[in-house]
Amino acid sequence: MTLPDTLPGTAAADSRPGSQWWRTAVIYQIYPRSFADASGDGVGDLPGVTSHIDDLKTLGVDAIWLSPFQRSPQKDAGYDVSDYCDVDPLFGTLADFDDLIEAAHSRGIRIIADLVPNHSSDQHVWFQQALAAAPGSPERARYIFRDGKGENGELPPNNWESVFGGPAWTRVTEPDGTPGQWYLHLFDSSQPDFDWSNPVVHEEFRRILRFWLDRGVDGFRVDVAHGLVKAPGLPDYTPDPHAGSMGGEEADVPYWGQEGVHDIYRDWNRVLAEYDGDRALCAEAWLPTVDMTAKWVRPDEMHQAFNFAYLETPWNAAELRAVIDESLRAYPAVGAPSTWVLSNHDVVRHASRLALTAENPQGHGIGPDSPGKPEPVLGLRRARAASAVMLALPGSAYIYQGEELGLPEVIDLPGDARQDPTWFRTEGERYGRDGCRVPIPWDADAPAYGFSPTGQSWLPQPAEWATLARDRQVGDADSTLSLYRSLLAERRAHALGAGTLRWIDGFGDDVLAFTNGDVTVVSNIGSEPVALPAGDLLVASEPVTDGMLPADVTVWLRTA
Repeated sequence: MTLPDTLPGTAAADSRPGSQWWRTAVIYQIYPRSFADASGDGVGDLPGVTSHIDDLKTLGVDAIWLSPFQRSPQKDAGYDVSDYCDVDPLFGTLADFDDLIEAAHSRGIRIIADLVPNHSSDQHVWFQQALAAAPGSPERARYIFRDGKGENGELPPNNWESVFGGPAWTRVTEPDGTPGQWYLHLFDSSQPDFDWSNPVVHEEFRRILRFWLDRGVDGFRVDVAHGLVKAPGLPDYTPDPHAGSMGGEEADVPYWGQEGVHDIYRDWNRVLAEYDGDRALCAEAWLPTVDMTAKWVRPDEMHQAFNFAYLETPWNAAELRAVIDESLRAYPAVGAPSTWVLSNHDVVRHASRLALTAENPQGHGIGPDSPGKPEPVLGLRRARAASAVMLALPGSAYIYQGEELGLPEVIDLPGDARQDPTWFRTEGERYGRDGCRVPIPWDADAPAYGFSPTGQSWLPQPAEWATLARDRQVGDADSTLSLYRSLLAERRAHALGAGTLRWIDGFGDDVLAFTNGDVTVVSNIGSEPVALPAGDLLVASEPVTDGMLPADVTVWLRTA
């Protein structure tokens, strides 16, 4: 075995204020409507999150990212915001949010709030004012309104398509009842895009940032951070039909990754710097390369950017090594950590995705008629092994709620239960993201598996989730929950987030092996067992015997 390559991680950091905690943090994503329902209406809420804060402390996470909880008509599960400075009654009140902040901070857990700056709800007061105002008015200038093409403006201004399917433009009826201008919505028609060339929009979002910072949030995950700015002239563009819906496979898209977005985040960086405690910005930026994504985390811009290139890498040793190499070169080169992620609320859960045998572009989802459906046992085995690799890497890592329970994608949701706009806008051609958003199980024998005291659940939970409920896993040393707790405890004990990765060669092409500090990580991604090196076993994603590492298993060893 040889140790040819040394790849820097991140500067050492701890969790104290002013310590750049975000460089090494393990951050747990909570999708509030699916985490825990305290009110009994079948939709998760902020008091439900607070009631489980000790479970998150026991798991060992450093921070929580809350998907949108602001006031919204819920046309896109809260990503259509009508009031950025209030809590939607579905999730509770501002007082409930303050209680959650206090509960989390008292346990050393930070809170990251989701922020949706690319678009608002069509119920936002600004958009309602725009509809009532005349073309060319200041009210319309906050959004992207344009005259249509054709003899009477009956054609949209360009050929752009919505991420959710269908045209990205909707024509309005003017106050006098005549057909009028068109407005841009890269997502649902209920989500009009802001015009970020307007200084009024910039000032409004500075106000919104300060509102939540004043309440104690430790940072923001920024939705569609690669959007906001559109190319001058709004030129026609036809996307690759086989690419993911958020543009991560394509360059030079006129509505993704425009240079002007960087000025916005430099401005936001200055706002956050007004506050103590190293408040952080994390970018949801789907871009074709790691190097392009790294531009979002230059020293005066954002602090983290999700490593979607890593998320999208298949279960293949050579490809994983390549993307880890690229990441640990590109992000530290601009002074930032790599921010690893395997699952979230927009992608097929990795306990299913890693066992798919057919192409599955991001955002399309999987359902009863999808080709190449995953084999559940293999999927979970690979997911456990993949998580053990990710949590050993230098930098920060995100965990999506339920992955610590080994939850798979829910495939057999009936059509009349689905709620993702993608399902409706494509007339069922794409299943969308509901399968990764099903409420998680806490108690195997309780109504709704402990998600809701009444047994209600906004999406139906599969019967097999009783075996995956948290209470069934707590006392089981071989459970996925116990695995995650062990991984997070050893990650913290050995300061892996602040470590340095060194590759180990000599195991063959199907094995990923490296050291990080005094920990050796070996992951067998092939089909045949391999001999383990010497060392004390710290964690194994599956049992190992006789010094051999089975296929689809990762181990951590303590080395001298």
